[in-house]
Amino acid sequence: MQPDTIVAAQTLDFSLLALFLRASVTVKLVMLLLIAASFWSWAIIIQKHFDLKRAKEEARDFDQAFWSGEPLDTVFEKLGPEPKGGAARIFAAGMTEWRRSHRTDGGLIAGAQSRIERAMNVAIGREGETLQKGLTYLATVGSISPFVGLFGTVWGIKGSFEEIATQQSTNLAVVAPGIAEALVATGLGLLAAIPAVIFYNKLNQDTDTTIGGYESFADEFALILSRQLDRNAA
Repeated sequence: MQPDTIVAAQTLDFSLLALFLRASVTVKLVMLLLIAASFWSWAIIIQKHFDLKRAKEEARDFDQAFWSGEPLDTVFEKLGPEPKGGAARIFAAGMTEWRRSHRTDGGLIAGAQSRIERAMNVAIGREGETLQKGLTYLATVGSISPFVGLFGTVWGIKGSFEEIATQQSTNLAVVAPGIAEALVATGLGLLAAIPAVIFYNKLNQDTDTTIGGYESFADEFALILSRQLDRNAA
C-alpha cells in the first residue's frame, strides 16, 4: 500500500456517526428507518412482557377466588361489572349470559348452554386480540429488516462504484468509506431483526399459553354450568 493511501485512510473518521453523516440521503433514510423500527420493537417487547406478566398474575388471583368454594353468584358480585383480568372477564361473560337465560318464573330459556359457551368464546377472542396486539409488528420487523438493510448496502456500494468511476481511481481511501457506510445499513438491519424474531417467538408462545389457560377455564366453567342445568332440568 502506498504511503499517501495509508495517510488518507488514517485521516478518515470511521465512527458510526461519521459513517452516517457521510452516507447518501437514501442510505441515511434506510438507517433511520431501521433505527426507528428497532426502538419501536423494543417498546413493544417491554410492553408485552408486562402485559403477559400482569395477565398471569390476574389469572392466578382469579383462580384462587373462583375455587375458594364460594357460590358463583357471590364471586360474580365481588368482581363487579368491570372485572380485572382476562379469566375474570370470561367468567363475567358466562355468568351474565347465565343470568339472562333465566325467565321471570325462574326457568331457563332453551339453548342456554350454547349461548353461555358462545359468550365465553367471544370474550376469549377479545382477550386473545389484546394479548396478540403488536406481535404482528415484531414478526414483520424480524422478516423484512435484513432485506431493508441489504437494500441500503447495495445502494451504498453502488455509490462507491460511482465514486470510483468519477475519480478514476481504485484507491482504498476512495472505496473504503462508501463500503463501510453501506455495511452499517446491513448491521442495523440485523440489529433490528434478531431481537424482534427472538422475542416474537417467546412472546407468541407465552400468549398461546395464556389463551390456552383461558380456554381451559372456560371449558371447566361450562362443565360446572352444565351440571347445574341438568339438575334444574331433572
